[in-house]
Amino acid sequence: MHPLLIEGLSDAVGFIGGALVGFWAGAALGKDIFASGCGAAQVGAIVLVGLGGGLGLHLARRWRAARREDTAE
Repeated sequence: MHPLLIEGLSDAVGFIGGALVGFWAGAALGKDIFASGCGAAQVGAIVLVGLGGGLGLHLARRWRAARREDTAE
């Protein structure tokens, strides 16, 4: 598979997966990202989704770097 395709797909899967984990964590804590209004609970839910997406992206990039090191040996 082309390296850029692997990079793009792994970034997308990592970000979406992390954002979903953040969404589910917010739902477990009682924070509804889709509730009407703009209160602290909604902002907290948005922050959790953003943090989850960023962490998922970071993990995907670490996975690729580890995979690169394994093939270099």
